[in-house]
Amino acid sequence: MARPKLFDPDEALDAAVAVFRDHGYAGASAEMLTEAMQIGKQSLYNTFGGKWPLYCRALERYAQTETTAHITALQGGDSAMAGIERMMKRVVTQARLPCLGVSCVAEFGSDSEGSPELARIREAGGRAMRALLVEKIRQAQVDGELAGTLEAHHAMAFLIANIAALRLAARGGAGDTELRAMARLSLQALK
Repeated sequence: MARPKLFDPDEALDAAVAVFRDHGYAGASAEMLTEAMQIGKQSLYNTFGGKWPLYCRALERYAQTETTAHITALQGGDSAMAGIERMMKRVVTQARLPCLGVSCVAEFGSDSEGSPELARIREAGGRAMRALLVEKIRQAQVDGELAGTLEAHHAMAFLIANIAALRLAARGGAGDTELRAMARLSLQALK
């Protein structure tokens, strides 16, 4: 008869997310993971299937959490543009925390041939947020807050790239004033 788990798998997964955010896949050893997750090595394999399946689940959890936070910010403004500004402000306030999405792309690239599982997770994780961002951009154009000549999908891609740039700049030592200015400039570029 199997012994019951003496740990909460969701809490352990959250701890793994933190390790992978700080160290990436290659930099996170099994020992680092089991220590942070407060589980034994056998529990890591029995519950999560090993380091790679754990990384995939951690990336999925992170993508869901970040997407939900971005969507909440986008929906929180009095206007479409205010929602976009709220999302960018949220990114600035969170920029010092390592981004598992950015580090995943840096570590593995975006080539679905090289890591189809990661490409699927990243695509699924961001699909709803990207669609809502395109909708908000189009509404801001209708409201006259953004240039009507912009292609909404290109503007969305530009903002996503700037989100990654803000996170990398923060990790590289950019100060709060500089990060806020970068976010403001990225929004001004769409006007």
